[in-house]
Amino acid sequence: MAALTVGIPAPEFELPTDGGGTISLSSFRGRKLALFFFPKADTSGCTVEAKDFSALKEAFANAGTEILGVSADPVARQDKFKSKHGLSVALASDETKAMLEAFGVWVEKSMYGRRYLGVDRVTVLIDRDGRIARIWPKVKIEGHAAEVLEHAKAL
Repeated sequence: MAALTVGIPAPEFELPTDGGGTISLSSFRGRKLALFFFPKADTSGCTVEAKDFSALKEAFANAGTEILGVSADPVARQDKFKSKHGLSVALASDETKAMLEAFGVWVEKSMYGRRYLGVDRVTVLIDRDGRIARIWPKVKIEGHAAEVLEHAKAL
C-alpha cells in the first residue's frame, strides 16, 4: 500500500451504494470514517467481516464514526449480500476500480498458481478532516472490527 500514508488527505471518491444511492468522501466531512475494502460479496471471510462491522455499528456511531464497505462487486450483488446477511453498514460498489486503485487496494493476487487482479482486504480509518489516520494493510478478520472501533474512539 505504497499509495497511502498516515496524515495525507484520503483520495476523494463518489460511488454508487446499496439501495441505489451514491456516496462520496466529502459527504463524511466532520465525521470519522472506517472504510473497509473487501474482496468479494457473500464469500465466507467477507461475510464475517461485514457482519462484525454491522454488529458494532451503534458503537461506531457513538464514537462519531461512519462505516463503509467497498468492493468491485456490482450494486445488485451488494444489495443481495446486505439483505441475505442482515447487514446494517453501507456498501459501495467500485466496478470501475478507480477508487480502489486510488487507495492502492486493487492489486495482483495469486491463488493456486493463477495470477489475477482483485481487492486486497484493507481497512482505512479517516479522521474528521478527511485525512488518513490509520491503515490496516493485512487484515486478520477475527477481532478486526473491534480493533478499528478502539482506534476510532481514541481519534
